[in-house]
Order: sequence, then C-alpha cells, then structure tokens
Amino acid sequence: QVQLVESGGGLVQPGGSLRLSCAASGFTFSKYTMSWYRQAPGKERELVATITTAGASTEYADSVKGRFIISRDNAASTVNLQMNSLKPEDTAVYYCQRRNFPTDWGQGTQVTVSS
Repeated sequence: QVQLVESGGGLVQPGGSLRLSCAASGFTFSKYTMSWYRQAPGKERELVATITTAGASTEYADSVKGRFIISRDNAASTVNLQMNSLKPEDTAVYYCQRRNFPTDWGQGTQVTVSS
C-alpha cells in the first residue's frame, strides 16, 4: 500500500519559517521523482517544487523561488520542504506526490501565514 504522510504545518507570522516533511512507504522511494503541491481554498492545486531521484536537480514555482528549498533523504524515504520568508499567499494545504502518480496522495498538512 502506497502511503504518503505529510507533517510539519502550522500557523506562522509573515516572514517566519516552517519545515514540512513527507514520509513515504509502499514503493521504492529512491527511484521516483517527488514533488510538493499546495492548494488554497477555491484554487487549483499548484506545483510548488520538484526534486529528482538522487536530489541532483530541483525546480521551483516562480512564486516560491529563493524562499523554499526541497530536499530528500532516500535512506529515510522522506522528502522535505523548508519554507522561509513566508507570505500570507503561501497559506494552503501542502501535499507531496510521486511525479506522474496523481492517484496516490496523503492527507496534506495545513500551512497558515497570518499576523
């Protein structure tokens, strides 16, 4: 059974930081490119960041470039998202996902940026 469990969300003030983590199981984690998505109320799910199998290549949405860092630990089967200089528009539920496997998803973790 494929499982993706996101954690680390919370309420932070603008300019603050959070570190999200996604624990994966049920597949050979090191063989898959992983991504973080987010979805705000009334909006479509947005691709935030992607990291290739060995972490050699990363890509970011323009809206988070320079503020967020995606990383992975293949030994621990986890993918992380360090979020810095948070803005209110970063408020969303954040999900991790194997690229090209949209049917496999977790419960997400809520990030709220507000003063």
